[in-house]
Amino acid sequence: MARDEALEAWLREALRAERNVSEKAMFGGVAWLLNGHLLCAARDDGMLARVGAERNAWALALSGVGPMIMRGRPLDGWVRAAPAADAETRRMLLDGALAFVRVLPAKRERAPSEGPTRRAPR
Repeated sequence: MARDEALEAWLREALRAERNVSEKAMFGGVAWLLNGHLLCAARDDGMLARVGAERNAWALALSGVGPMIMRGRPLDGWVRAAPAADAETRRMLLDGALAFVRVLPAKRERAPSEGPTRRAPR
């Protein structure tokens, strides 16, 4: 998947003043994490933003914004802004994502010997 380097640069600049933000290759592009929680991502098919399930309807009402589709299914709490989305729409989505992720508890760092986190079976 090709990368949208202009979108990556826009997100880097928009998040420059934020503390505890890290960048990681993910989703076929670049993702940003805040306090260890996924926040947003840049891909060739647009910007992904984690706005939370409660803000889905608000975000989806914005022009050029649709659901994030993962393995053929919409991922609740995540939206995708089309590549043509303007800076105002991107900024609103990023602000919504920051508001959602800031209230999540910070993830504790695992020791390398702990390995990946495993979810309990349902």
